[in-house]
Amino acid sequence: MSWIVQFIAEYHNNINLFFTFSFLGWIMECLVIRREKGYFENRGFVKGPFCIIYGFGASAAYFLMHRLTDYPVLLYLFGAASATMLEYFTARLMLRLFGKFWWDYERKPFNYQGIICLESTVGWGFLALFIVRFLYDTLLNKIQMLPQSLGMSIAALLFTYYGVDFSLSLLKAIREIKGPGSGPKSPDAGRGTYDLV
Repeated sequence: MSWIVQFIAEYHNNINLFFTFSFLGWIMECLVIRREKGYFENRGFVKGPFCIIYGFGASAAYFLMHRLTDYPVLLYLFGAASATMLEYFTARLMLRLFGKFWWDYERKPFNYQGIICLESTVGWGFLALFIVRFLYDTLLNKIQMLPQSLGMSIAALLFTYYGVDFSLSLLKAIREIKGPGSGPKSPDAGRGTYDLV
């Protein structure tokens, strides 16, 4: 446990920023689905309001692309391509682990196997521009203004809460996979209505 305490103490600002992006991604997903379906739907693998793929995506985007800040066209293209690849390989991993992936672009034009589509790729590029050129540093500066003890406490709470939530959700998913009649599913049969974790 000591390494966890040390990790939170050293990286609490990054942890809080990670969960901030995960929460903002969850909000964005819910708004998009509200517009498309006309009703609210919890987005994500866990019960809580987090889609951590956005936390990973935003962190990776800034780490890999911040040197392209002065080259918006390159930043857009690299962001669009990288996020689309992440979406594709995440879906393939989820198919292997759970027999399904939890989004469906089948009805979108220029889609590939319902996993990726042109509309999302275009959107990912603009999102990369916004995150790398503005949002990442702005949010990090705000988070760093918190007193260290408060920042560490928030990070510890978020880390613990998500760990418990993810573990319970994973156990539930495993039980559903092993349940009666839950044999292997094809990609076409495995699409659900939730987005990735």
